[in-house]
Amino acid sequence: MLKEKLALLPDQPGCYLMKNRDQEIIYVGKAKSLKNRVRSYFTGSHDGKTQRLVMDICDFEYIVTGSPVEALILECNLIKKHRPRYNVMLKDDKSYPYIRLTKERHPRLEVTRKVKKDGSKYFGPYPHAGAAQQAKKLLDRLFPLRKCQTIPKRVCLYYHMGQCLAPCEYEVKAEAYEDIIRKVTRFLNGGYPELKQDLRRKMEEAAENLEFERAKEIRDLLADIDAVMQKQNIILNDHVDRDVFGYAAEKGWMCVQVFYVRQGKLIERDVSVFPHYHEPEEDFLSYVAQFYHEAPTLPKEVDLPQQTDWETVGKLLSGVRVAIPQRGMKKNLVQMAMENAKIALNERFQMMERDEEKTFQALNQLGDALGIGLPRRIEAFDNSNIQGVDPVSAMVCFIDGKPEKKEYRKYKIRSVQSPNDVETMREVIRRRYTRVLKEDLPLPDLILVDGGKTQMNAALDVLENELGLYVPVGGMVKDEKHRTARLLFGDPPQETDIKQGSQAFYLIQRIQEEVHRFAITFHRQTRGKQLIKSELDDIPGVGPKRKQQLFRHFGSIDKMREAGLEEFRKAGISDKLAQSIMEALKRKAPVKT
Repeated sequence: MLKEKLALLPDQPGCYLMKNRDQEIIYVGKAKSLKNRVRSYFTGSHDGKTQRLVMDICDFEYIVTGSPVEALILECNLIKKHRPRYNVMLKDDKSYPYIRLTKERHPRLEVTRKVKKDGSKYFGPYPHAGAAQQAKKLLDRLFPLRKCQTIPKRVCLYYHMGQCLAPCEYEVKAEAYEDIIRKVTRFLNGGYPELKQDLRRKMEEAAENLEFERAKEIRDLLADIDAVMQKQNIILNDHVDRDVFGYAAEKGWMCVQVFYVRQGKLIERDVSVFPHYHEPEEDFLSYVAQFYHEAPTLPKEVDLPQQTDWETVGKLLSGVRVAIPQRGMKKNLVQMAMENAKIALNERFQMMERDEEKTFQALNQLGDALGIGLPRRIEAFDNSNIQGVDPVSAMVCFIDGKPEKKEYRKYKIRSVQSPNDVETMREVIRRRYTRVLKEDLPLPDLILVDGGKTQMNAALDVLENELGLYVPVGGMVKDEKHRTARLLFGDPPQETDIKQGSQAFYLIQRIQEEVHRFAITFHRQTRGKQLIKSELDDIPGVGPKRKQQLFRHFGSIDKMREAGLEEFRKAGISDKLAQSIMEALKRKAPVKT
């Protein structure tokens, strides 16, 4: 089927959507030629990540567009809509924070990630919420706009600190707000040197008048302005707002650096690291398109590195000058962004290698301590109940020292009605490994149970005497503070010599915390469903919506039990179903004594 579809692909630009066996969209891509691009997945050699993607592809569909620019825009929309697992570039609906100056009778400043066409002024984007909050905090001290979301009945502390005009109690003229809005706008657009000169003059006046505390406050404000608005000392004389991009790609990963230049000054940067599946230049172009997708404000200029399809970006960003600098400070900025991206990517690789070394070291230590070789697959179990009510159990799986959430399993206990951890453990071990044998699933190298000797012995008895399996079993014992204390192993179970603070101990701790979290979460979900059960649940024809309809009309089971056929008709219930409900409720009526 795939071969037939590949043969029919058009040699035109467009977007393609890769699907898995469940018809879920797992990857969205764009192409200048759908015929060449989609076929490339199924021919030639690929790196490990792309091979994994291709192994999951069972079907695909495509959309032809009029131009590569339209394909780029469509790709952004499809990624935002479907959030495919293999598209990681901004797929988390990452929206950058802005400072919003509201359009109200009494305007105020706020940090937001949602930009609406409501007449408000938006300034940004800022690379992270911390930078936006820091700038807003400074503005709140500089300009006396209201701080409260809803206007209170009396003046608050901000008025007494000179940071609010108190519209709650005093009439504020529109002219006063217009002047403040003009100053805020000029400040956020880079006109803060004028404000600094004004503040410096006020500081000197306060010092001359021996108002030293006031002079100190203004001095601190000046320092804050320098800290917030002048993060870097790189200045371009043209005073243009521009974004400067650089990227580096290696080993299937990409890092993109964006320098924010405002009024000629480099004030912030943003860093993104993600896996990519195609040529670096094309994936970088997709990143730039998503970066500006639905952006409410755009810079005057965007500077890109060499070998970028700047004409496509120019068509995408109408009204923005898109350039590949060839000389001077702008070229140096692009090179600096490229160098920073390369450094950040190398740091990421070093961190990944360090984590892998620690994980491998932990597995080696654990295997040596237990004498079982390298435990690459570990399965852990924990039980959860409250006084035996709604008993459940859960299993987590760690492969090569990392949680493999696809392999997690939940169990509602069937045979145990009282609080009995041992019998619960016997049931869940029996159910899990009976299925493993029946479906020829991989056996673990190590089984860990949350508990001591009795839980271990129960698991070993089921595995060896009932199922004929000989898999190492360990018991994770907690202290009085419910934290991992030691690991039991062997027959009879004895405490191992794994020291607290070792990598192996931290691994066991992570496994025990994860299986406990998973079991507790499952138990809360199960118990929550039980709490909302009612006598209506077992009546045929009464589903969740109809049950809600009945409770909305009657209010309680007792009133339903007392109601006649006419009352059920008023609730919108048919005579036949009403008769069934009335008979069922009468059968379940409590016996009066």
